[in-house]
Amino acid sequence: MLEAAVSDLANVGSTIHVANAAAAFPTTSVLAAGADEVSAAIAALFNTHAQAYQSLSAQAASFHAQFIQTMNAGAGAYAAAEAANASPIQALFNAINEPTQVLLGRPLIGNGADGTAANPNGGAGGLLIGDGGKGYSQAAGSGLAGGNGGAAGLIGNGGHGGAGGSSATGAGGAGGSAGAGGLLFGNGGTGGGGGATTFAGSNGGNGGAAGNAGLFGSAGSGGGGGSATTGTGGHGGLAGNAGLFGSGGSGGEGGSATTGTGGAGGNGGTGGCLNGYGGLGGFGGDSASGTGGRAGAGGDAGLIGYGGVGEAVETGTPEALAVTVEPVAAAGGCWATAGLAAPALPKAETAATPY
Repeated sequence: MLEAAVSDLANVGSTIHVANAAAAFPTTSVLAAGADEVSAAIAALFNTHAQAYQSLSAQAASFHAQFIQTMNAGAGAYAAAEAANASPIQALFNAINEPTQVLLGRPLIGNGADGTAANPNGGAGGLLIGDGGKGYSQAAGSGLAGGNGGAAGLIGNGGHGGAGGSSATGAGGAGGSAGAGGLLFGNGGTGGGGGATTFAGSNGGNGGAAGNAGLFGSAGSGGGGGSATTGTGGHGGLAGNAGLFGSGGSGGEGGSATTGTGGAGGNGGTGGCLNGYGGLGGFGGDSASGTGGRAGAGGDAGLIGYGGVGEAVETGTPEALAVTVEPVAAAGGCWATAGLAAPALPKAETAATPY
């Protein structure tokens, strides 16, 4: 920023100097309009003022040059101070991370690298502190699967899964799975969305699975399924589960279809073992003239909380929700309150195979 400001000021000074030089001769050499004394006096007055202006301009140019020199020196000193401050810190981090990087392939402190086209999967976060890297989202038309998100270590958030690439010649790419949150603190990442397809008879990509949370944190949501035309929409990704305290993630929404079958919605995640709400089930994918996809089931709650709601299919009018109020044993051995059951499909429709 300082270097850019100095450059701009130097350009302004150069422009003014050129303008003054161009105006010097016409303004300091004004000829008298006539041979009389009045004309000569007027011409002399203009010439005197022009010469005074040129003298003042020279002094201003000298001051401007000194100011630019001072600014340059200040910018250099600031950059040197920044470099001096950054070097010891970076050297310290390098020294801390080198042993675990060599032995385990991941740092002790720091975020994982985001995925790239060459290496789509995100890197793992630091063993102690650090977020997982994001998975790479594939280019449109590639039909490739999205990269997986990196997992966190002890404290940090899981990386999001990358989106699958769309396709016009085959199936859409699947969304990448998300990374898990830190074992102690951290939220799970969100699954990547599945790629769409416009190729007849091909299916949309499935949404990526979400990342689980740590002991304290919320689980991620599943990625949405990709849309299709005459094929089946991609199924929504499964939601992540919470650990001890936190809410389960929502299931991904099923992909839509034009004349084919909508994708199934992903199931909601389980809430925290001691306290947490179950995640919502994903919506089933709609279909313009085919069969709507089946909705995902809501996730169970923990010891304290409510189960998630199973969402409706997109096509048709769902029947009344069936509600279960008796506690059931959730995964992990904790008592949980059951969620609302997913709506029954209209009689004119049949369910798609759940993901």
